[in-house]
Amino acid sequence: MFSLVSIGVISAYADKEWFEDVYTVEDGLIEWLTVLPLAVVSIACLVRIIYRRGSLSGKMIASTVFIALFSLFALGEEISWGQRIFNIQSSSFFKTYNAQQEMNLHNMVVDGVKVNKLIFSQLLTVAIAFYLLVFPWLYRKKQWVRSLANSWAVPVPRVYQIISFLLLFVLIGLCPSGKNAELLELGATTLFCLIILYPFNPIGSVSPEPEQVSAE
Repeated sequence: MFSLVSIGVISAYADKEWFEDVYTVEDGLIEWLTVLPLAVVSIACLVRIIYRRGSLSGKMIASTVFIALFSLFALGEEISWGQRIFNIQSSSFFKTYNAQQEMNLHNMVVDGVKVNKLIFSQLLTVAIAFYLLVFPWLYRKKQWVRSLANSWAVPVPRVYQIISFLLLFVLIGLCPSGKNAELLELGATTLFCLIILYPFNPIGSVSPEPEQVSAE
């Protein structure tokens, strides 16, 4: 993932037109590699529920289902719910209120406000910052946070995953193209998948092992 992001940043300087029209083109390699981790997360959550249902409480199952549905929603939005794949024409509603006239919600424009900028950029950025920087610290320091997170099977990022996210944001900031968001989406979904598959806290246990809490 970091190799692909680095190639993108370098190519944006070397040949910006190639970067935007070939490397990060709609339905191209980068977009499909962005979708893949979301599909993996959805499948992994389903498998986790099926094979570990005996050790998962109702709250854990609810949380895992939410993550699976969130990933499916993000996947669908990324490919405009298969619109270009199946050559589906947008309805008049999406042609009027969607900035790209596509069948998705993140490009909608309501009263002149872009949903993508308000929700999927600003609010999501704040949520990610809290999840990566504040939540792991609280998990290690506060017993009630550990108990709450573990009882709901909320994955806690590992240190290397947090550092990787920060490095990703630095690389994206170096990209001179407006399509650097495509690289950000690739990196973010890949790291999100890693957090879900390999969280710091034990999924399926109501209390963490002492060595896991202090390991990092």
